[in-house]
Amino acid sequence: MTLSLPADPSHALRLTGVVPELLSAIEGGASRFRPVQSAILFVVDGLGAHALGANAGYARFLASRLTKKSVATTVFPSTTAAALTSLLTGTDVGEHGIVGYRAREPETDRALNQLTDWGPGLLDPLTWQRSASLLTADRGYVVSRPEYAGTGFTAATMRDAGFHGERDLDARVDAAAHWARSHPGSLVYLYAPELDGAGHKHGMASDTWLATLESIDAAARRLHAAAGPDVGIALTADHGMIDVPRERHVLLAEGDPRLDGVRTIAGEPRMLHLYAEPGMTDRVRSAWAAEEPRSWVMTRDEAIAAGLFGARVSPEVRDRIGDVLVAARARIAYYDDRLADSAGQKMVGQHGSLTADERTVPLLRLGAFAD
Repeated sequence: MTLSLPADPSHALRLTGVVPELLSAIEGGASRFRPVQSAILFVVDGLGAHALGANAGYARFLASRLTKKSVATTVFPSTTAAALTSLLTGTDVGEHGIVGYRAREPETDRALNQLTDWGPGLLDPLTWQRSASLLTADRGYVVSRPEYAGTGFTAATMRDAGFHGERDLDARVDAAAHWARSHPGSLVYLYAPELDGAGHKHGMASDTWLATLESIDAAARRLHAAAGPDVGIALTADHGMIDVPRERHVLLAEGDPRLDGVRTIAGEPRMLHLYAEPGMTDRVRSAWAAEEPRSWVMTRDEAIAAGLFGARVSPEVRDRIGDVLVAARARIAYYDDRLADSAGQKMVGQHGSLTADERTVPLLRLGAFAD
């Protein structure tokens, strides 16, 4: 069976190529960025290129630099754990092994959260994530929120790069600009999770999200002015987002035939990893076939053959992927309504699937990279 999947923009750089390009720019040999003394990678979690363009009045500085060619394509699933790992290692999901928000640990059959479930008895950040970080101790530096210091996900993706925590976004911007100016040859990773949080809680149509976008725009303008003439800045995101109102939730209740033969549900509401009981993959695939007008439904083998997890999927990673994958095409989100904890159903902004709103992100040139 041949899957009919959306094509990525031909002019877009893949997210896996961003950091290698920045490192090449520092060394004087990049194809997309001019040579610089140091570089800052400003990651705005949750900022889709389409959303930026649609809300240009709230982000005039950034939107003025957005063109059809100033975009990148994130990985699949289009979610933070998978995308930031690909960004910071330069490798595809099938290589590094962070296959989504929640995924099955094959040895124990547990569905674990790949952002938070790290440590003794859970995931080992030095082995579960299989690729080397491009943020090295001798040239990489991280400026983020202080609560991310020392977490398992930080260890998994940034290894031994220096870390500086600041709660205030402007303070983060100032710290990143200072480090890049004073440490020639360095690559500074500047992270802003505020927009993603506002989107999940309030939705992108909310005053809160729009006000947060305005603050991101102001921070980018401040960084552009503070970086100096020899520091290049690339602004991008791990994924975009869409709003899914509660009436568009698809609730999977006890007795639902779509749950027959499903052992474990992982992933996230717009991209389910369905792990089947032994010998039940075909039955699960068939049970979900009726969803295909509003979702892409595929087996693990079909998804791998289509290259959704990259050109190569390591044997150690293969069984982390669901036997059947359900990626929402319409503005819907799937929830396991049998769970006692339904707090996740309060989330408005969603991502994880293959739509352009979720996978196309800005790649803007600021500082010394600006045209």
